[in-house]
Amino acid sequence: MRSTLREPLIQFLALGLLLFLFFEWRGGGSGGSRIVVTHGELEHLASGFARTWQRPPTDEELKALVDDRVKEEIAAREAVASGLDRDDTIIRRRLRQKLEFVVEDTVEQAPPTDADLKAWLDTHADAFRSEAQVSFRQVFLSPERRGARASADAAQILARLRVAGPDADTARLGDATMLPAELPLEPVREVRLSFGEGFARGIEALAPGEWAGPVQSSYGLHLVLVRERVPASVPELASVRPEVEREVVAERRRRALEALYRRLLEKYTVEIERPASSSSTGSASATAAAGAPR
Repeated sequence: MRSTLREPLIQFLALGLLLFLFFEWRGGGSGGSRIVVTHGELEHLASGFARTWQRPPTDEELKALVDDRVKEEIAAREAVASGLDRDDTIIRRRLRQKLEFVVEDTVEQAPPTDADLKAWLDTHADAFRSEAQVSFRQVFLSPERRGARASADAAQILARLRVAGPDADTARLGDATMLPAELPLEPVREVRLSFGEGFARGIEALAPGEWAGPVQSSYGLHLVLVRERVPASVPELASVRPEVEREVVAERRRRALEALYRRLLEKYTVEIERPASSSSTGSASATAAAGAPR
């Protein structure tokens, strides 16, 4: 029962019932003749005055505030009764916002637990997964300069590099290129941008700490020493908690709003009037009723 009462939708329905009963008590909506200025509204008017003028209002000033509040209520009710709100897009959007704010407030009153956040992170792991990273050294050989000897030269240079080890001096090996001879730990995405997709795929299988190759790219051949590889990983909840909590609350809001409109839509029949000339058969049934507009 306790877990059911914590559900945002249940809380929203309960709040909606309370709002309905409250407005009925206030006078039955815009068509009522009873206007009640509650004690809470008086305090709100007085505190607003005090924030502006840095002092509490006098009795005359408070009466003027109440008079203005009553005029505002009368004007609002009469405007709605006269249908002045029906064709005003700004008013309609504002009313929709206020209705949806009520739903969002109920969602925020029940913050997600650690279990909720962990479950959401597990389900949406790809959204927070860090990109794989790699650092390496490379010696470039140009097929254009070496022609048919490129592969044989690569094998000879590779043998020398393996003897020299990871810290081999590569300054006089290979051919000149604008590509970096050594790349610090970078996301694989950056490697793709600099060396191309084929090269990035080619070094994926290379074991760190040993010269290997040649790896081919659109530029030529590369002898590569992978220094370090950091695989993609999902961070711990503690390191991304604010982001995950923001996403969970946003998703709850969306679900609560969807549930609200599904429930409210059951009270209405939606009819879409189509032009009589749109189709020969459309005139027989010019409206599409029920459920949601199609």
